[in-house]
Amino acid sequence: MIRVLLVDDQTLLRAGLRMILDNADDMDVVGEADDGATAVTLAVGAAPDVILMDIRMPEVDGLEATRRIRAALPDGPRILILTTFDLDEYVYSALRSGASGFLLKDALAADLLSAIRVVARGDAIVAPPITRRLIERHIGTSGDPLPRTQAELRVLTDREREVLELIARGLSNAEIAGRLFLTEGTVKGHVSRILTKLGLRDRVQAVIFSYECGLVRPGA
Repeated sequence: MIRVLLVDDQTLLRAGLRMILDNADDMDVVGEADDGATAVTLAVGAAPDVILMDIRMPEVDGLEATRRIRAALPDGPRILILTTFDLDEYVYSALRSGASGFLLKDALAADLLSAIRVVARGDAIVAPPITRRLIERHIGTSGDPLPRTQAELRVLTDREREVLELIARGLSNAEIAGRLFLTEGTVKGHVSRILTKLGLRDRVQAVIFSYECGLVRPGA
């Protein structure tokens, strides 16, 4: 059973999400919060597997709540960001803070349930065109120095670096396997080692890392 915590300051939205999840045989809503501070408390006390986290809330917003939860529970619940727009200005920061992906609030019920199951398994929700556009928007226009350097890639083998670049370009394991003439199992092994060596949680953070160190360039 997947334990889910709902975090949104809109009562009607939480009610709608609960109704969808209550109809799923493999999910159980273990709590609701209307602000980030309460979300942090429930994340520790209710031990959810997945948190559906709104971004824009009064007082403590979803971004700060995500940071606090990751700090308190580094190996704790997976966090799915809920946003009204696919280019919400805060989503990039939330993904950097340890969220496992994001969903639009108007997503279909089936897509919502599928996303929860994916992140509960330890994977991440990466919609390549949207995620890439989001990252390019922030890194390509900030004017700030890149927060990482290519020197950090030295821990990777040439093959692992090649796989990481293809991950950043939005290819799935199967597509990477076809491109590099490898088995899908071999690619999965490379991905696992890449995440371990770079200290990353999932593919979302791998994509962000690739842009931030300049392995791939915005607009390339």
